[in-house]
Amino acid sequence: MKGNRAVLYLRLSKEDADKLSAGDDSASIKNQRLLLTDYALAHHFKIVKVYSDDDESGLYDNRPEFEKMMTEAKLDEFDIIIAKTQSRFSRNMEHIEKYLHHDLPNLGIRFIGVVDGVDTNNEDNKKSRQINGLVNEWYCEDLSKNIRSSFQAKMRDGQFLGSSCPYGYRKDPQNHNHLVVDEYAAKVVQRIYKLYLAGNGKAKIGSILSSEGILIPTLYKQNVLGEPYHNSRALETTKTWSYQTIHTILNNETYTGHLIQNKVNTLSYKDKKKVRLPKEKWIMVKNTHAPIIEPELFEMVQKLQKTRTRSVSSTEENGIFSGLLFCEDCKHAMARKYARHGSRGFTGYICKTYKTQGKRFCISHSIEKDALEEAVLLSVKSEAKKILKAEDLDELQNIKAYSESREFYALQSEQIRKRVDKMKKYRRKTYESYMEDLISVKEYKQYVSEFENEIRELQDLQSRIDGQTDLRQELNTRYDKWVGAFKDYINITELTRDVVLELIDKIEVAGDGSITIYYKFQNPYGV
Repeated sequence: MKGNRAVLYLRLSKEDADKLSAGDDSASIKNQRLLLTDYALAHHFKIVKVYSDDDESGLYDNRPEFEKMMTEAKLDEFDIIIAKTQSRFSRNMEHIEKYLHHDLPNLGIRFIGVVDGVDTNNEDNKKSRQINGLVNEWYCEDLSKNIRSSFQAKMRDGQFLGSSCPYGYRKDPQNHNHLVVDEYAAKVVQRIYKLYLAGNGKAKIGSILSSEGILIPTLYKQNVLGEPYHNSRALETTKTWSYQTIHTILNNETYTGHLIQNKVNTLSYKDKKKVRLPKEKWIMVKNTHAPIIEPELFEMVQKLQKTRTRSVSSTEENGIFSGLLFCEDCKHAMARKYARHGSRGFTGYICKTYKTQGKRFCISHSIEKDALEEAVLLSVKSEAKKILKAEDLDELQNIKAYSESREFYALQSEQIRKRVDKMKKYRRKTYESYMEDLISVKEYKQYVSEFENEIRELQDLQSRIDGQTDLRQELNTRYDKWVGAFKDYINITELTRDVVLELIDKIEVAGDGSITIYYKFQNPYGV
């Protein structure tokens, strides 16, 4: 009846699971269910549903089953929530106040904690609920500190704690905190370094590897190694080596045999958002595993990257647009603009004609350095995404065309083979008829001649079909220059001199600060 419909909420966290492995199964999902079921039956509550979150922290309210329960609470599908304790429901003081003392009472829903005696129908234990909430939050904070301290101790001991190894390594089957070389992937990594030292840009290296059919790290880990690996930064449709992937490999010091960890951390024990830590807080342990790249070679690549991105001018400031930036009106090059006060640092660009000769010859076209870099980066990513859409569409059409053509020619070839076999069978029967004096010599010769002519015609047709150009090969070789130039920049996060020189012919700045980018390759799809 109304007011008696109960749901059970069960939760097990990673920390609980670790405890269970040590022999204490009191918090297991199975035992929570038994405890809550017995309680509901003893108090004559009707159990209408069970919600169960496995391996979910009580600090957050974006747990799948918890969210579903709170949604259905608003739909008036139950009247009571029963959990083992208040901490199973939540360990966050803010959430205790929000749900137990605001949302659920407003919805007319009662919360019961079986073990700790929490009951929102009892106003007398509100203070104890709040105290429990605070104690639970303190517990989480202390636990977070202990776990973080434990992890850092393991890092300082040279143990690898990442969920997935860098491409080129695998976890040692005998010790999952130790890296061992993956011979195939390691050779790919070594080749990437050699190609870069030979003068190839990062996007060009990606194109070379993609054209040779070498699987990108994500697909290699999933399809070859069979790992449940997911790259949150990559699109599901990404199948080609990107600029960013090559950039990451060329800057990963793990390949020298040194382990560098603790680069990122969460903002707090209550916030999942990660922030990058300053270099002085990184934990580096040398010679923990076999190197793929010699340290000297790694240093050469680091120096070469700095050289390639350095401004062509004599200053040390990064001039990635040097020689490519022009005024839209007078068509002269843009000059550097510096702050008038303070450090007098480089802040952007201004029309050189205006700067040297005044407004009689040109107006003040100018743009800030950060705004220009952001605009160009967004434009490059936009063009790359168009490539993805166009290439996907083109690929679908290619696959369809290839599939239909292949089926057509395969059917034709099969029909010809059957017809040839039939003609040969007829010819054999004609000979048997002749030997049995069922037909004359003249008839026999006439029939055989007709059969052989048809067989010859069919075999000629078969040869022409077999000589057709491989459609898949033909379709795959139609690699447009525009696609080749942009497809590796879908996930680009940093604009460098290499990228700008490879893609852009020039950039013109208008009087209102807007820009027009003239790419070296025109969009063939017109999208």
